[in-house]
Amino acid sequence: MLFSDDGYVAGMKAGRPTQRPRTPFGERIAQARELAGMTQLQLAEKLGVSQEVVAYWERKPVALRAEQLAALADALNVTADSLLGRPTKQPAPKGPPGKLRQAFDRAHKLPRNQQNRIVELVEAYVDRYASKAS
Repeated sequence: MLFSDDGYVAGMKAGRPTQRPRTPFGERIAQARELAGMTQLQLAEKLGVSQEVVAYWERKPVALRAEQLAALADALNVTADSLLGRPTKQPAPKGPPGKLRQAFDRAHKLPRNQQNRIVELVEAYVDRYASKAS
């Protein structure tokens, strides 16, 4: 092993790894930070705080002010709800509602030639009733 002048193994992160487990909120911050490809120091610089503050947020129970939470979410390119562990609402699916959607979902799993036959049938049906409505 190669040791640097400060006694650490070369390439090792500075500082001592903590033995303290992350809080659920801290875990969500750390996951979002890592997905964003940032270190604690990089996130801290982006937020204008120290690396120790980010480490504290990840390890201790904290109550951030609304503006801090908003800045943290923006810096990590996530929603405040995701940091808070709130389920994100899925946008309403596009396309037909209810039974029609279910039928199309099942048809989507069929082989391509059978899908084409269904499309022909539906188009013919829609064309027939669209001309009657005009």
